[in-house]
Parts: sequence; C-alpha cells; structure tokens
Amino acid sequence: MALNRDILAKYKKASEISKKVKTFGKSISKPGVSYLELSEKIEAKTRELGADLAFPANISVNDVAAHYCATHNDKNVLKKGDLVKLDVGIQIDGYIVDSAISFGIETKEHDKMIKTARSALDNAIKILKPGVKVSNIGAQIETTIEKAGFKVIKNLSGHGLDQYVVHAGYNIPNYDNKSNETLKKGDVIAIEPFVTNGRGGVKEGPSSSIYELHQTKPVRMYKEILKHIVETYKTLPFSERELQKTFGPLKTRLALGTFVKAGILHDHKVLLEEKGSHVAQFEHTIIIDDKPIILG
Repeated sequence: MALNRDILAKYKKASEISKKVKTFGKSISKPGVSYLELSEKIEAKTRELGADLAFPANISVNDVAAHYCATHNDKNVLKKGDLVKLDVGIQIDGYIVDSAISFGIETKEHDKMIKTARSALDNAIKILKPGVKVSNIGAQIETTIEKAGFKVIKNLSGHGLDQYVVHAGYNIPNYDNKSNETLKKGDVIAIEPFVTNGRGGVKEGPSSSIYELHQTKPVRMYKEILKHIVETYKTLPFSERELQKTFGPLKTRLALGTFVKAGILHDHKVLLEEKGSHVAQFEHTIIIDDKPIILG
C-alpha cells in the first residue's frame, strides 16, 4: 500500500481512538456487565470519537479464543475470574487499526499468561524492518511463549491489512513456519500472539453472527438489504445485531441465511480452544518502515 501523508494521518488518528476505546472498554468491564452492553458501549464510543468500525467489538472470554460477537438478545455476563480478550477494529475512510488487549475480571490468576502475550508481541515488534522474514516473527513469538511454559495457538495468525480489507496479503504466523516470505517497506500488518494453557489449537464453533461480503451477484429477494450491506460496510465485517437495527431481527436473519447459502456472504465462526482452558491475546497494527510505526 502506498502511504502518503494524508493516509498516515488517518492511521494515526485511528490509532489514538483505538487506544481510548480499549481503555474505555476495560474500565467498564466488571462482574455482571453483559457482553451486549459492553459491545454496544465500545462501538458507540468508537463513533463518538470520530471513527467507524472496521469490525464489530469482539469479546472473547476464557476458552473462547476469538470472534465472539454479542447478539441482540445475548444473555452472557462477565464474571469474577474471567479472562477477557477485547479485540477492536477502528477505521477512518477504510484505513484500519486492528488491536487487542487481555485482562482479568477482578483476578490476578491470569497475569502470567497476559504478560506472556504482551511480551511475545513486544519481542516480535523489536525485529520488524523491511526484509524480515515472517517466519522469524513467528519464531520470536513461539520462543517467548514456550519459555514461559505456555503453548502458542498455531492455527491463529496475524495478517496484512489494506483499505477496507481486514485480512489482506500476508499471513503472520505465531510460530516458525519456515516461510521465506519477507516484509516490505510500507506494508501494514497486524501481529497477534495467542497464548494458552490448552491444546495449542482452535476449532470452529457456532456462527459468531459476524458476516463479511465475499462477492456480489443478482438476488431476487432482500435486494435492499444487500444494497445496504455493500454501501455501508463494503468489504468490512459487520454484525447481525447492527443490521437488525435497520431491518429487524426476522428479516435480517432470513436475508443473511439466503446470502450465505448463495455464497455472497462469509459467516465467521466462533473459535474455541480446549474446554476449560484459557487464552490471552495482544495485538497491534504496524506499518513497516526503517523504524516500525506502531498503531493501536
């Protein structure tokens, strides 16, 4: 991606908003707070601060590794002892900052795992420069996590980013995958180590209620909903909950089912570690330069 001064300014503004949103989200995460309330407040804060969503707020707790998005009637609440991963996507004109933090709810039980995830990210960032192999990034992450006595989740990875595209180009592994692929100056990537005391791999669970446009094609029904999706979200992920605010629960559910079956939308799944385990995650977006520009 060619980065001029205006684009860089948008990334930096999105980064500042991302930091504020994560701090805000953590500050209101208390026992008894519902996932729905937390998500709605985080998403509202993002817009209040002058940005928009690159994807819905992800509130993934304990053995849920990623992609949990509150539904409109979600009954889950935070509990004392929970390990929360808050993953937020902030965008300005499609320029995305994807970042995540982990924290415990009124507990220090998970502090070592949380610190390990943070250290793995920091150690990976230290070696970033044009020409570095993505496998070397993964090796830094893997070594940090294993030295601390935990496992890395090998089938979750970081990724490249582009305008209005959350997952583009590069796969940034969390272990040494022996790839010879290298980063270039101007690349925008997200690095996101996942640390666990579980099996070290995730499986797909139920629908996350997060959808993403895969392709457009003529439809006989729900044309106005597809038009709204294309115009409002473009190629960015969105939540069923958000769409329901415009079209209502029943019509939205029927339309989404139709579009997934037709191959128009991709239905993202909740990603689950071993039951009873815990997962911690940290993530930054980084622009590759002689000195990396860390966002979020």
